[in-house]
Amino acid sequence: MKILKTKLDGVLQIKLDAFEDHRGIYLETYNEKIYKKLKNKINFVQDDISVSKKKVLRGIHGDRKTWKLISCLHGSFYLLVVNNIKKHKQFRKYQFFKLSEKKFDQILVPPGFGNAHYVTSKKAIFHYKQSTYYDIKSQFTINWNDKIFKFKWPIRIINPIISKRDK
Repeated sequence: MKILKTKLDGVLQIKLDAFEDHRGIYLETYNEKIYKKLKNKINFVQDDISVSKKKVLRGIHGDRKTWKLISCLHGSFYLLVVNNIKKHKQFRKYQFFKLSEKKFDQILVPPGFGNAHYVTSKKAIFHYKQSTYYDIKSQFTINWNDKIFKFKWPIRIINPIISKRDK
């Protein structure tokens, strides 16, 4: 496992080690001992999965208290992570990551940051662990093409499939 800092303070990119042989691939996606060393106050309490088809855009959502550990179990998507902490020196700074079933990367997202993903494969399975239980009342939502943030998505997005909340 390799732990890489990103251009966003507190956001880590984790490259998992995979064992591959004639049967397929094996990898450990979570080991409490290792992740507690990274950020010793994180205690994951909930796992979530979304299954989406191509051109689905989910997010940008976040809250002020939840850590998220994000990975792609199947397919591929672009993950957007954005700092939404108003008094932080990197407020409104963002970074994109290309996650896929072939890359075995995870992104650790701290509280105060929002995340979204745009599916580029026929189908994608997005997985994340959360350090708090889901509470929609405590969440913020940022539009994927917000004119203040001026996101420059790495691919052209035309007519994405989005929810009412994300319009």
